[in-house]
Amino acid sequence: MNQQQGLNLSQRLTQSLVLAPQLQQSLILLQAPIMELKAIIEKELEQNPVLEEVPNTAASEGEGEPEELSNETKALADPAEPPPDLTYDPALAKPASGPVDDFDAEFERLAQIDEEWRSQLAEAEGIKSPAPEEEEKRRFLFDSLTAGPTLHQFLLEQVALSDLSKEDASLAELIIGNIDDNGYLKTTVEEIATEARTTPEKVLEVLKTVQSFDPPGVGARDIRECLLLQLERAGRQNTLEYKIIQDYFNDLVKHRYPQIAKFLNVPVEEVQKAVQAIAQLDPKPGRQFAPDNEAYVVPDVYVTKVGEEYIVTLNEDFVPRLRISNVYKDVMTRTRIDLQPFSLAFQHASLQIQTKVQMIQEAIKAGNDSKALELLQTLGNDPELTIDQQRQVRELIAKVRERQSLEEAKKYIRDKIRAGKFLIKSIQQRQETILNIAKEIVNRQKEFFEKGIAHLKPMTMAQIAQAVGVHETTVSRAVSGKYMQTPQGLFEMKFFFTTGIPTEEGNALSNTTVKNMIAELFKNEDPRNPLSDQQIVEILRSRGIKIARRTVAKYRAELNILPSHLRKVY
Repeated sequence: MNQQQGLNLSQRLTQSLVLAPQLQQSLILLQAPIMELKAIIEKELEQNPVLEEVPNTAASEGEGEPEELSNETKALADPAEPPPDLTYDPALAKPASGPVDDFDAEFERLAQIDEEWRSQLAEAEGIKSPAPEEEEKRRFLFDSLTAGPTLHQFLLEQVALSDLSKEDASLAELIIGNIDDNGYLKTTVEEIATEARTTPEKVLEVLKTVQSFDPPGVGARDIRECLLLQLERAGRQNTLEYKIIQDYFNDLVKHRYPQIAKFLNVPVEEVQKAVQAIAQLDPKPGRQFAPDNEAYVVPDVYVTKVGEEYIVTLNEDFVPRLRISNVYKDVMTRTRIDLQPFSLAFQHASLQIQTKVQMIQEAIKAGNDSKALELLQTLGNDPELTIDQQRQVRELIAKVRERQSLEEAKKYIRDKIRAGKFLIKSIQQRQETILNIAKEIVNRQKEFFEKGIAHLKPMTMAQIAQAVGVHETTVSRAVSGKYMQTPQGLFEMKFFFTTGIPTEEGNALSNTTVKNMIAELFKNEDPRNPLSDQQIVEILRSRGIKIARRTVAKYRAELNILPSHLRKVY
């Protein structure tokens, strides 16, 4: 069978969904937590010269919070939108009767909007700045922060202070280099010996020295050795704890306390006390030198109770306020040509020359600079022109040429204005979406805010999306990574979205509420006779809550609670 190889040309029609860059930016802003949003805005401020941050204006002492703006005032205060009396957007559109490139009129309207917005901001949006004493305390706090040594630095300092020879000190440094952040040696003695070109016996000798360093237990090769090193450092080699770890470690891990007591011929109660003492040892001795990687949460939403109502407000402290800057005004004003001196110089000229002057003015107003330059060159060669008229022609030629050279700058600034306006609008839309979702959450979970976690109601994102008027995925993005500061404490906004577990009354309880009830049952159980998962099921059913045993087991695992046979205390 003959097979022919060759190139074939074919057409195929497919459909695909592609997100526009602006839509992608909106989704990123919506999903970003408040500190990440701050970083995104600061980056945009660096990249877009027409954007500027609104400076904070100190509020007068004793004044309350600024009153909420009316819809009309909000429209005027929006730095990205034209005033209501304009029927088109000056940064994006033009009047139907206007010229093709009438940026002069566009710029004048943008400047007018900016001035109106600035005056409105000064009147309506006072932001309190911190008191000098608070700022001084804050600065002292940041100046007082220090970074301690790492585990490896701490161990190397001890090598330098030890009596090790130069050769042994080099080997100790190699060993320390293979110790992880938890304090464990993560390679074998044989591998270190091969790398150092020495014997395993020599490596073990130096390793014993390293294991004598602080913190106790450092340099161990497994958790068993780590615990034994700590007991040896404390001089507890002859204790029951040491014997259990040394000879019955596997039984200890599996909580086989009766078997350990039988092997050691001691009461099980003594084994239990020894286990409690072992629990006080540190299984990760290097952890105390780990950097502070705690994530500090900044809430996006505050919920405060005023009278009988709950007030929901956004955290605006970390979100820079943006507006279209006036810095570009100098560049744009240079593109506006004042034709009055030129017109006055030719008001007594002949009709033929005045006709040429009129044609030049129309070309300049229409933005047709090439035609204007051609007509000006022709007019400048006319012998009837006076010295003053020739000077006006030369000056106008220079101005038109300068405007031609600024065309690229005009296009660049116009594009940046559009990008800046969209960014401001996207931030505003993000804030409104999060605020509306937060208000709906508070409205549906009032009992939780009043009485606590036991009264959390089942709630889905689809329900909130329908109430707010957005898609369910929008709600998911809006609450992702966001936190809400409430009278009950700080909660991730996703915390309020839970499925329901049916009750005999036909209602539903939040699975978080049920999980909290299970945690309370385990907390109050008899340690000598711990509750099994089936017993928890029966207790909850007696309270009218229908739940499966596997669900209880799942919640127990999520609560980091061991099975009943491993929780039993003898």
